[in-house]
Amino acid sequence: MAEKVEKVGVKREAGYLYFIDKNGDVSRALMARGGKKGGKPTKVAKVGLKKESGYLYFIDKSGDISRSVMSRGGKKKKSKKKAAKKAIKKVAKKVVKKVAKKATKKSKKK
Repeated sequence: MAEKVEKVGVKREAGYLYFIDKNGDVSRALMARGGKKGGKPTKVAKVGLKKESGYLYFIDKSGDISRSVMSRGGKKKKSKKKAAKKAIKKVAKKVVKKVAKKATKKSKKK
């Protein structure tokens, strides 16, 4: 759930990326489109926001600064042992299929 941190009221222009810079101010940069490169950032509003760790700060629809709790954790990485076992099972399945195919071909020939 997002919570409003600071009321800024930034009016957005199309073609620009708006973000909170290192100093806690609202900046914007021209977005890269096609073969054109993006522009250098320029300050839009001086806020001087102090960021807390564990939060994602962004400019919301109304042009104010909001924050949301960062999701941590994500998917667990597969262990190497499990991945190796899975690969061995896959190879064993292929071998069994080949053997079964050969057996059916021999029985058809007779």
